[in-house]
Amino acid sequence: MEENPLFTNDAVVLGILMLSIALIFYTSSIKTGFWNKFYKIVPALLMCYLIPAIFNSLNIISDSTSNLYFVASRYFLPASLVLMTLSIDLKAIKNLGFKALIMFLTGTVGIVIGGPIAILLISIFSPETVGGAGPDAVWRGLSTLAGSWIGGGANQAAMLEIFKYNPEKYGGMVLVDIVVANLWLAIILLGIGRSEKIDKWLKADNSAIEELKQKVSAYTASVSRTPELKDYMIMLGLAFVAVGFSHWASEYISKFLLENFEVFSDRSSALASFSSTFFWMITIATFFGVALSFTKAKSYEGTGASKIGSIFIYFLVATIGMKMDLAAVFENPGLILIGLVWMSIHAGLLILVAKLIRAPYFFLAVGSQANVGGAASAPVVASAFHPSLTSVGVLLAVFGYVLGTYAALGCTILMEIASNL
Repeated sequence: MEENPLFTNDAVVLGILMLSIALIFYTSSIKTGFWNKFYKIVPALLMCYLIPAIFNSLNIISDSTSNLYFVASRYFLPASLVLMTLSIDLKAIKNLGFKALIMFLTGTVGIVIGGPIAILLISIFSPETVGGAGPDAVWRGLSTLAGSWIGGGANQAAMLEIFKYNPEKYGGMVLVDIVVANLWLAIILLGIGRSEKIDKWLKADNSAIEELKQKVSAYTASVSRTPELKDYMIMLGLAFVAVGFSHWASEYISKFLLENFEVFSDRSSALASFSSTFFWMITIATFFGVALSFTKAKSYEGTGASKIGSIFIYFLVATIGMKMDLAAVFENPGLILIGLVWMSIHAGLLILVAKLIRAPYFFLAVGSQANVGGAASAPVVASAFHPSLTSVGVLLAVFGYVLGTYAALGCTILMEIASNL
């Protein structure tokens, strides 16, 4: 049996996470000496992810005994989406062009072909790692990774239902999902600190992104004023009314679909993703924020709406980091290796296409996370570039939910063929 972590009380864990974030922001604000050089290489956002991961690996805190990720993803994430889309400029987002969609679809293709190629490569020197028959066949288990890495949890569950992988071995696939996806997220976050150099190497045209940033910054400056207590109360009121409404509406919509349409209640159906309350919660919260951007509420960007949203995002990142056990990388090296090769193919294809179409690193990062991380991390990565870009991450993540089961089915068929060669 696993030992309980040193701290299991969520109040204590909350204190540890907030102290970590506070120290990271304090040291990153120092503009001289060691810390100045350190944060030029390692972004503060990545440290907010890695420090909790280290604490988890040392068994000081653990996601398995904490509800903080649930609180952050179900309450703070939708609230942040509202606050960070208040000043959205839909026309400017449209002007970003099709490169964002191309990079997202490239990420999807990378996952679809990455699985079978990884199986073929690993089978050359370790055929037992990709073998198995019946419910124990590795390709069946890997189908759940395809569902997760293209769509999300609902798509992952659909793949488990369709291909009937041995439930007793399913935990190993969940481990690969967590380890590999989180390692890739860490690399993505590391790249954000060097995005200018990467864009230069890609010869990317990021003028539309910069124009959007400048328009939002200019608008923020034009409505900027010293916030009063009432401003904070109104902003938080709007955000959490949206959270409450999105939870209520998502449960209602999910229940309605499940009770009235059999196709949504069938976990093996490609449409099962639309019965996910999380999917509807994120969608409704984003719509709420966009709707507010057409009202006078948009002016609350001038009193720090996106900054409050960023606070929620950074806390979410810390709770995601708490899921990552760095020591788990060595627990099942064979399956982890498959996952690493698979993700490398996904990354390699993204880099190749980005180079060919001169897409900015922003599109590469968000396009990847809209597949691999879904609605929980795509907005995080997008907002790390600029709060005004958060909605791009959400929109692409929604595409991931839609394509997830269909693309994962194609990937699994290819993996089955590869396993039998």
